[in-house]
Amino acid sequence: MIEVKNLVKDYGSVVAVDDISFVAENGRISVLLGPNGAGKSTTIKSIAGLLTHDGDILIDGHENTSIEAKKSFGYIPEVPIFYENLTVEEHIKFIGKAYKLDNYMEYADYLLEKFNLSDKKKTVAKKLSKGMTQKLSMILGLMTKPTSMMMDEPMIGLDPQAIEEVLVLLKDLKESGISILISTHIIDVINDLWDDAYIMNKGKIVRVVRREELKEDESLKDIFFECVGE
Repeated sequence: MIEVKNLVKDYGSVVAVDDISFVAENGRISVLLGPNGAGKSTTIKSIAGLLTHDGDILIDGHENTSIEAKKSFGYIPEVPIFYENLTVEEHIKFIGKAYKLDNYMEYADYLLEKFNLSDKKKTVAKKLSKGMTQKLSMILGLMTKPTSMMMDEPMIGLDPQAIEEVLVLLKDLKESGISILISTHIIDVINDLWDDAYIMNKGKIVRVVRREELKEDESLKDIFFECVGE
């Protein structure tokens, strides 16, 4: 479970995130929505431990920058950064050894096959396409079998087949009981997946939407545009 409590992040005269609180619960897919400048990226980076902030962020009950939290947390950034001269396989081994994972290659091979990257194991990162780097980022994020996962624009750069593969994977992860938080502005792609939606605008959460509470004539996209005025 990912818990954000009274998160505040200011950059001097600009308050990027203004006292927000929300929870990504186990066995549910939560989405963080908002237009450019709403504070989504700052929120995501704060949860990932990349920014200092005021307020509390807990991963499975542990402070987000603690070793305990990092052991159970998977993060897939919008723009993956790799060692450009290491191969796909070498990146996998790096993560496996860094996290002291047991028999990690067996699971990694399963993920490589699932994302159609098995034939790229010996390819260096700088020669991978945008879609392939996104797939590799997901594989590395999943290798630790996290109980809480956060994805920032996970579909960017993927072809339709890869998007479908990710959607199936997300459903499987949800059914396994982990908590999933997705930051995105592409509502159509996650329209059949989300359980809880947190709509941000100007640094605040302006609306919380639960799928089970939607009326028959309501859609998440319509609610989003009502909230942000776009």
